[in-house]
Amino acid sequence: MILLQSPSRFLLQILQDRVLSGEKGMDIDCHAVEFDDVRYHIQLLLGAEAAFYPNFSMRNPKVMVLSVALPLPSPEAILCDGLPLDAIEAIKAAYGPVVQILDPPKDGFDLTMKINLTKLPPDEEQRNSILTQIASVREVVLGAPLKVLLKHLASKTVAPNVDKLVALVHRPNESFFLAPQADKVTIVYPMRFQDSIDIVLATSFLQEFVEARRTAALNNVPSCMWSPVPPLELKGVPAEALNANSGFVTFVVYPRHVEGKKLDRTVWNLLTFHAYVSYHVKCSEGFMHTRMRRRVESLIQALDRAKSDAEKLKKLVNGGSFKRLVCTLCK
Repeated sequence: MILLQSPSRFLLQILQDRVLSGEKGMDIDCHAVEFDDVRYHIQLLLGAEAAFYPNFSMRNPKVMVLSVALPLPSPEAILCDGLPLDAIEAIKAAYGPVVQILDPPKDGFDLTMKINLTKLPPDEEQRNSILTQIASVREVVLGAPLKVLLKHLASKTVAPNVDKLVALVHRPNESFFLAPQADKVTIVYPMRFQDSIDIVLATSFLQEFVEARRTAALNNVPSCMWSPVPPLELKGVPAEALNANSGFVTFVVYPRHVEGKKLDRTVWNLLTFHAYVSYHVKCSEGFMHTRMRRRVESLIQALDRAKSDAEKLKKLVNGGSFKRLVCTLCK
């Protein structure tokens, strides 16, 4: 099993190269797309585009602009100025003076930030830590409301002004749901797949996933359940949000799962659970296709060998070999 990494390698490589490039860095204008339709555009603004943001000077090659497009939110998800709840506060807390939010965001994107690499700390370890955080902007923004709820769980409280059921965006037009309580948080994922083969493989994978949780070595991980029908926690949710062709997966997270450094890892794993399942479903499908191709190739080789043996036998029956032997004796 492979867990997806939080930092975007695309962003991290560009940021590290820019830090090491000195004052003669090359112009940057790069686009990238990640799983679940998260898009990035990182660039040096020039000409008319730079004038779009007041008081913005691009003479410094250490200053860049990063725009992020998030998955299209579902109707039941609650946003604040086009971003998940508490996202702005999470950005300011994570990046400090290095990052400044630009308003309005660039057309076609949900968030635009100015990154000033001259404000990075001189210590190499701290500098790399902040660059990694910037490359993890997806987790910082999309995971902001989830992190707030789990922080309160760590202190065995419930965040104020929070509904009994919270919908959070994690895929285009899809949400997963949280039912926060003081002693636990229940997370429910409606699992949807488009391809018929993916539906079958995902359903089997999830059932085995739940069975694996029951082994003695995994007693301390969050409890996991799978059901073909919506669990009781989703009572009252619109029917459109419950259209799951691979069932529903439920995790129950307790305070011990979000203590200290466990919090960030738990947030990321919950945020990307559907992508984790999709990744392994596609890997399983690719593995089976490879096995089938190898089997077909071995059968073809067996048929070719049988065909060759049949041709040799045919020549022997026709008497070609006997004729040559008779001629030799006559001489």
